[in-house]
Amino acid sequence: MDNCIFCRIASGKVQSLKVYENEKTLAFMDIAKDVDGHILVIPKKHCKNILDCDSETLSAVMQTVKAVSNHLTEHCGYDGVNLLNASDESAGQSVSHFHIHIIPRKNDDGIDAWPRFEGAKEDIQTVFEKVKM
Repeated sequence: MDNCIFCRIASGKVQSLKVYENEKTLAFMDIAKDVDGHILVIPKKHCKNILDCDSETLSAVMQTVKAVSNHLTEHCGYDGVNLLNASDESAGQSVSHFHIHIIPRKNDDGIDAWPRFEGAKEDIQTVFEKVKM
């Protein structure tokens, strides 16, 4: 898709700082300059988000997420990682190509990457009945 920035990065039409690449996925530095070491992992195949991503592509993305996360903690001096994803505009997705953010973490780094929620509005049993599979 020529109008998708991540497809253009995956195809090499747009330059990126590649951290890792294989035949199905690409991990590259996020240019947001918000957190040191912020990495994005994408499938090379276009999927809008996790909701329309096929199982094989999703598995490949998660294997790359794990490999990059292990590299960060085993070889780069980080203690852990946060994994972030927004699937659909209603969830805050700003680029319509499935991607996982990897935020490398160090103990006491002062980063609060967990969202602040205002509290549940419905009874947990009612919600459970609606969402159970």
